[in-house]
Amino acid sequence: MTDILMLLAILLPLAGGAILPLCRFKTRHALHGAVLAVLVLEAAAVTALLFSAPSELTLLRMTDALVLALKMDGISRLFLAIAAYGYLLSAIYAFRYLEHSGRETSFFSFFLLSLGALAGMDLAKNLITLYLCFELLTLLSMPLVLHDRTQASIRAALKYLFYSVAGAFLGLCAIFFLAQYATTLDFQTGGALDPARFAGHEGQLRVVIFLGVLGFGAKAGLYPLHGWLPTAHPVAPAPASAILSGIIAKAGVLAILRLIYFSVGPTFLAGTWVQTAWLSLALLTVFMGSMMAYREKVLKKRLAYSTVSQISYVLTGLFLLTPEGMVGGLLHVVFHATIKLCLFMAAGSIIFNTGKTRVDELRGYGKLMPITFWAYTVASLALIGIPPASGFVSKWYLASGALNSGLPVFSWLAPVILLISALLTAGYLLPISIDGFFPGRDFQTPDKRSPEGGWIMWGPIVLLSALTMLLGLFSAPLVSAVRALAATLF
Repeated sequence: MTDILMLLAILLPLAGGAILPLCRFKTRHALHGAVLAVLVLEAAAVTALLFSAPSELTLLRMTDALVLALKMDGISRLFLAIAAYGYLLSAIYAFRYLEHSGRETSFFSFFLLSLGALAGMDLAKNLITLYLCFELLTLLSMPLVLHDRTQASIRAALKYLFYSVAGAFLGLCAIFFLAQYATTLDFQTGGALDPARFAGHEGQLRVVIFLGVLGFGAKAGLYPLHGWLPTAHPVAPAPASAILSGIIAKAGVLAILRLIYFSVGPTFLAGTWVQTAWLSLALLTVFMGSMMAYREKVLKKRLAYSTVSQISYVLTGLFLLTPEGMVGGLLHVVFHATIKLCLFMAAGSIIFNTGKTRVDELRGYGKLMPITFWAYTVASLALIGIPPASGFVSKWYLASGALNSGLPVFSWLAPVILLISALLTAGYLLPISIDGFFPGRDFQTPDKRSPEGGWIMWGPIVLLSALTMLLGLFSAPLVSAVRALAATLF
């Protein structure tokens, strides 16, 4: 049964996305109904997988080394659930957001296709399957960025493509080397390196692994391959920005996690210059992204720089190579997804209803769009890490993991950088709420409120903002599950 569910999780969105352009829908509601049906079935299949036993399935054996295969494990469950539920909420929001944009069929076609590629990556059993789906995800999500077909969107989509493909090339080089020095390319807890094979080549192998992680980190916005994020988000439709930031960027995190913990093994890297370089880049990205967001005046570009910073929180946890750091990193994967989906949808709703794209143009709009601005504020508090919001929980484990890591310099530097980043996060998110709700006496409030896009637009935003708090208030079950999952990796 698990094998069938794994295939359904991949084939449902792929088939739906492929068939959608062939159908002639008489109304927009018919199109929306078809998309919603596919995503609800996908969410149902993924929900069933969450309670299914671990399983493996071979799809295609080209040679003994080149095998396309699927495997269900704890990591698969976590990332697959985020993708399925996040895409469903984003689609509902998009039904209203895209009503005047045209090319809805094309958008939802690639929307579903990218979900299928992402599901395949989440369920990959080995590096070959993961790499194939990683590249496929790039090709199928790029059209979401160039949806408007403007010169700016075309340039942004090409930049996203070049960065991702170049990064994936570095990842492929690492896979080539691992094929020589590992017993298998299948994912195994603790890694699959063969000491007898790599003896005398440790230095060379570590260089290649460093570059491979740097390449896969392009999708996650890791410096210096982060440039596509602040370029793509301002021109992409808000639903596309939401899944790019909250979900698709996590594909880079997943690839890095699989490479380090399931192919190489943390013991081979702990205490080496590779770990030092990774942590240095991650913390630099955390600080740089926060600083750039603080200085940015375009709303969606500010949130894009925020994504650059926040995903490197996750990478910092992974690069600590400790169970506690892993717990913090995986928790932040979940919490950041809900927060960023909410923030980008709120930003899209503001732009949709007001036409304003800059943060200095939003004074007083909290009174006109109270639901959207309150949801934005709640999600902002969570991203800053103010208790009892969800972001506080993950950042607590990340800081604790760094303090208890025993790593020279990083045991104190990482918590300091995370604290500075939290202060900068408050500096670039909260002024929007403050100016929105308290514009000053000289501001003339219009008599008529904005409709806020109707419930189909603000409904997902409110739900996600509530989740950012509920996941913090009732985090114990998730923390226990993630802690048990992290314990299996060491």
